[in-house]
Amino acid sequence: MALVLYNTLTRRKEAFQPLKPDHVGMYVCGPTVYDRAHIGNARPVIVFDVLYRLLQRLYPSVTYVRNITDVDDKINQRSKDSGEPIAAITARTTRMFHDDIGELNALPPTIEPRATAHIAQMIAIIETLIAKGHAYEAEGHVLFSVPSMADYGKLSGRSMDEMIAGARVEVAPYKKNPADFVLWKPSTPELPGWDSPWGRGRPGWHIECSAMSGQYLGVTFDIHGGGQDLVFPHHENEIAQSQCANGAPFARYWLHNGYLMVEGEKMSKSLGNFFTVRELLEQAPGEAIRLCMLSTHYHQPFDWTAEGLKQARATLDRLYTALRSAADVDTAAGEPPVEVLAALKDDLNTPLAIAHLHELATALNKAATPADKAKAKAALLAAADLLGVLKQDPEAWFRWRPAGAAEGLSDADIERLIQARADARKARDFAEADRLRQELADHGVVLEDGAQGTSWKRV
Repeated sequence: MALVLYNTLTRRKEAFQPLKPDHVGMYVCGPTVYDRAHIGNARPVIVFDVLYRLLQRLYPSVTYVRNITDVDDKINQRSKDSGEPIAAITARTTRMFHDDIGELNALPPTIEPRATAHIAQMIAIIETLIAKGHAYEAEGHVLFSVPSMADYGKLSGRSMDEMIAGARVEVAPYKKNPADFVLWKPSTPELPGWDSPWGRGRPGWHIECSAMSGQYLGVTFDIHGGGQDLVFPHHENEIAQSQCANGAPFARYWLHNGYLMVEGEKMSKSLGNFFTVRELLEQAPGEAIRLCMLSTHYHQPFDWTAEGLKQARATLDRLYTALRSAADVDTAAGEPPVEVLAALKDDLNTPLAIAHLHELATALNKAATPADKAKAKAALLAAADLLGVLKQDPEAWFRWRPAGAAEGLSDADIERLIQARADARKARDFAEADRLRQELADHGVVLEDGAQGTSWKRV
């Protein structure tokens, strides 16, 4: 089965065919580094990490570029409000971003360019656009002339009136058309700025991604990804400036993950339902957050709920229990089962792939011989690897507790109480054994007695 992806540009699912049969180039819009990543930021990171893992399985070479936006008016405002230097803000928040998404088992991209390191490339594109009549200078600004591109709006499918309203464009007397957007703008002395043919200034947001994708993937490349909120104006404007500058197609396949809600409502600080990734990592393991997000197809809206997270943890408990029961089984790296590959090759159908994980865990639990157990365990791990889960030792999974949790029983304390319970049972003091079990339960520790002895997990 060929890889099939839903292309926002054509509004249909298409068989994926890369420009080069042995190499895929993918660009995904990364974070603007002025604060902690929130769960809305996490969804595209997780979605395109799954696609990256799948592409690596299907093709000999994949170049995955995800940028860091480290020049932006939000960063400037944060620096003004806090007094913290811009360089310190971007360095700190970039590090926090990496820490947070690392706990979601997101692989690092092949290349992670920073906008501030590609100003020269941005200026070169702007100069080309001006020379070709697609951009103009006005009062220290350089603007893209939207009417100069006949098919502007083809990605979003909006009319010009809808795009003008949807972009919330700045009303400025220097604009020739209300839809024209900024490529370069002047900087006052206290703001970041670079020398340019139009004076000291800084780039507009859209030109940054055109410069960085072109630098590392070429003027035409395979896949461009991001959240649905970026379709317009960001991705629409990327297409306009890139194609008009280069005279060639830009990205061939456009993938967008759906919007994220929280308990049925739009995420908002004013509603008290705004969560950063770090806040959720204090409540649940990163793998549970990841699996929860993959439980809904990426193209659909996703409703983050406490119940959904609870179900994801329960699913992982079941899968890790199967692996725990086969902890003594040695296995070589296996191939993902065809059913799991087929699900993911059908436009990243992660809910179906997760259903297959349940089937694989059942097969492992039922395996009777060492050979069957090894085969089943390898299949489960290979399938889970494509989804980026089951990446830790089962014992570590069951012993997880929140970083900020109140002091409770240590692992050593638990082992001591389990041994005391075993001694009580051996002495036929079942009342004491029951008391010790209850003491552990009161501390959130559940015991499971089996043929191999007693195992435990925190709940």
